[in-house]
Amino acid sequence: MALDLIIANALVVDHDRPEPERLDIGVADGRIARLAPSIPAEDAATVVDAEGRLAFPGVVDAHQHWGIYNPLSVDTEVESRACAQGGVTSALNYMRTGQYYLNKGGPYAEFFPEVLAGSEGRALVDYAFHLAPMMNEHIDEIPMLIERFGVTSFKIFMFYGGHGLHGRSSDQSAFLMTPEGERYDFAHFEFVMRGIQAARERFPDLADEISLGLHCETAEIMTAYTKLVEADSSLSGLAAYSASRPPHSEGLAVSIAAYLAHETGLPKINLLHLSSAKAVDAALRMARAFPHIDFRREVTIGHLLADVDTAHGLGGKVNPPLRPREDVEALWRHLLDGELDWVVSDHACCREELKFGNPPEDVFLAKSGFGGAEYLLPGLVTEGGRRGLSYQRIAQLTSWNPAQRFGLRTKGALQVGYDADVALVDPSVTWTVRAEDSESAQEYTPFEGFELTAAVTDTFLRGRRILADGKVTGEADGVYLRRPTVRD
Repeated sequence: MALDLIIANALVVDHDRPEPERLDIGVADGRIARLAPSIPAEDAATVVDAEGRLAFPGVVDAHQHWGIYNPLSVDTEVESRACAQGGVTSALNYMRTGQYYLNKGGPYAEFFPEVLAGSEGRALVDYAFHLAPMMNEHIDEIPMLIERFGVTSFKIFMFYGGHGLHGRSSDQSAFLMTPEGERYDFAHFEFVMRGIQAARERFPDLADEISLGLHCETAEIMTAYTKLVEADSSLSGLAAYSASRPPHSEGLAVSIAAYLAHETGLPKINLLHLSSAKAVDAALRMARAFPHIDFRREVTIGHLLADVDTAHGLGGKVNPPLRPREDVEALWRHLLDGELDWVVSDHACCREELKFGNPPEDVFLAKSGFGGAEYLLPGLVTEGGRRGLSYQRIAQLTSWNPAQRFGLRTKGALQVGYDADVALVDPSVTWTVRAEDSESAQEYTPFEGFELTAAVTDTFLRGRRILADGKVTGEADGVYLRRPTVRD
């Protein structure tokens, strides 16, 4: 078979390889066609010498937010370039109606085509969307979203019941742009779960890949604790924000979500960006209490790398918050024990003029969220390497596990028949994170000054080189991933 590309002399890392194996990767028509210790160079039009670098499956970043603070068309183009820097080849973005994003309400039958039009032809990497049913009509649309648009994953923002994106919200309906008389509360969450379970029963061949993710924080606790923290002059900055959204707020929300899943018979639950020891403890307790529910537990690279003291300034404000160091260490213990399922960036570019309030040192006036896709794989290889996390496990956490959960049947593995999405990583280079070196439009990073000891040098999307020697080089060839994707 004639090949389009050979990536030669690579140390191939995969979810089912205990150790990297020196192989050549042969690519034809965007898929991996051959894996062998030595493929003749004359078999391919192009040969790229990996020079013994690690070849990871392209990262399936299962949690991003394009278009939340910037126009979707702009974020798709610019932030997907930052993805390439971090070895991300598939970006799964959360999207909802209401303020931010497209800043409009209405049915997804009208809203989602605008989302697809705003991103089409602009992405450097492949992408998909998780959607949040914000009102009753959206629940009725779930089967249509699966069948017509290939959307198989959905989301609930539990704290929106009485909190806005950045703090207290006095008018829930206006913020969420929901119809008068409807509430976004526990009852709505229950009906969302029932709607998703009904869809799983309607589409049995897709049932294992139809799931619900939840942002687990409790609005009432956060509102009360925010008042306490604002009155306490001893707390400031990210430590104050963490205290205003305490870990037991996460734990309680996890417990409520789990019981609602049990009540509604929905067995595919994703607990998103768990940030604290208490949150993970609650998640594990619920897994033991309800063994018939297939819980998956997610953590972000931000919560693994930074804490309230080491993050660079208020740019580290995010929901749920960065936590004290003891929570970071707890997350690592659970990760190393195999109790967390995937690592994501939660990338949400928020430019400086939007991020910081007046006065800029008031954390409660700052916007929530920051970018980080460009540091996902190098950050995990760096810190994981220090702690004994194997390359095989990193491949599982960043590619295979999320691809399997979210219906990306052509992604997540360096094996014959899969998309030729490859990230070459040099695990022996030391460099310092500087926001100015990122392709993101964000002018700051909470990781400023962090020293990393691994770098993504080259990224390939379906056999096309989109990052070469650390520089973005590809065109906007990313496509919308209608799920499930299909292998020939």
